Amino acid sequence: MTHAAPSNLRAYLFLIFTTLCWGGNAVMSRLAVGEVSPMVLVSLRWAGTLLLLLVIAHKHIIRDWPVLKHRLPFLAAMGALGFAGFNSLFYIAAHSTTAVNLGIIQGAVPIFVLLGAFAAYRTPISALQIGGVILTLGGVVIVGSGGDVARLTALAFNFGDVIMIGACALYAGYTVGLRQRPSVSSLSLLTFLAGAALAASLAFTVAEASLGQAQWPTTMGWIIIALITVFPSFLAQISFIRGVELLGPGRAGVFINLVPVFASLFAVIILKEPFKAFHALSLALVLGGIWLSERGKPA
Repeated sequence: MTHAAPSNLRAYLFLIFTTLCWGGNAVMSRLAVGEVSPMVLVSLRWAGTLLLLLVIAHKHIIRDWPVLKHRLPFLAAMGALGFAGFNSLFYIAAHSTTAVNLGIIQGAVPIFVLLGAFAAYRTPISALQIGGVILTLGGVVIVGSGGDVARLTALAFNFGDVIMIGACALYAGYTVGLRQRPSVSSLSLLTFLAGAALAASLAFTVAEASLGQAQWPTTMGWIIIALITVFPSFLAQISFIRGVELLGPGRAGVFINLVPVFASLFAVIILKEPFKAFHALSLALVLGGIWLSERGKPA
């Protein structure tokens, strides 16, 4: 018992730190508007992350290479969709919606994962989980319509919020795909995914430049890129891996529900964004839906 308690405490600290970083990413994405274009931001983020990972994970990569070399197409697809694709849509969405909205909609990822697992693997869904899906999607619809009944009935949603829903769908697909991950260390896997994300994001950056939309970072842009690279991309991923090792994936996954909470708090405190009644209702529905779906997991 005495050994388990400190281990649990360390796991809680790792996981809370992880969600703090991921919640802060929503604020960073808003601060980046006008300082660096979305695709340049994504490319530089993953370039920095890959360099950091190569420093600490090279021994794992050498050991796991015989397995990894046979799964390169899978890793390329996962990194391109789950990391580059998600981040690209996330930072594009930040140009036309608030950090509060970004955080709340991102909180719906577990529900998208539930639906994706059912579609891909016919994973059973209980009645409680269906109720959780309805609650969470209701929260997303309310925040996407700005709490405006007229916009809701006309199905008129903020463009940035719709883009963010697409980002969540991509990340959910990545999460569901992790069931087929190769049996290697998490650090090796993360390094190859980061490499795939960098390759894909460079292609996106070329497209952005060809449209005349690319913007090289300002001084503030470089600071934001450094913060995003070190915290949400690198330290948070390492902390999450450690938290899962100590607590198990089931219990660790629950902590992701803190992301929309921290994102909302940071947006209000740092960006001075308004937190309105419909935000509170949406957040309650999203978190309530996730809680209900967790309670309703089939044995």
